[in-house]
Amino acid sequence: MRRMRGRGWLALVLALFTGLACASPVDFTLPGIDGKAHRLSDYRGKWVVLNYWATWCPPCREEIPDLVMFHDEHKDRDAVVIGINYEDAAPDQVRAFVEEYMISYPVLLSPAMQPPSVRLPVGGLPTTYIISPKGEIVARQIGPVTREALEKFLARKQGDGPARR
Repeated sequence: MRRMRGRGWLALVLALFTGLACASPVDFTLPGIDGKAHRLSDYRGKWVVLNYWATWCPPCREEIPDLVMFHDEHKDRDAVVIGINYEDAAPDQVRAFVEEYMISYPVLLSPAMQPPSVRLPVGGLPTTYIISPKGEIVARQIGPVTREALEKFLARKQGDGPARR
């Protein structure tokens, strides 16, 4: 089998993980860099793109502009992006990174040492989960995602027809 190269394979990989669906809603509370506690269930009614990342991770930094564009286009309608910083970094360091990269979506703090009960499994960075408006896990992607792949996935899940290539 020929190896797929470039970003084109991401939509395919994201589609492959749609079988990950979790029947019961997931919920947890984590502190944000804004100093407030954020509950995942506060976002019910919208699609949530939950992105685990770290400041030292090159693929994480590469996907940030696409996540920002997706969030900015959807936040007032049907979907939000939530970034979960997955490293032991000082909140001030994470805040400085968020400002430098102009991240407009909420960023939460979750040190890698926290017990699994307060986070979803992370097999590598970045890892992105898509949570349905009902709070159920419907997809997971290990590796970077693109705005285009997220748009296609959301269109397909919202019943707008099959994803266009």
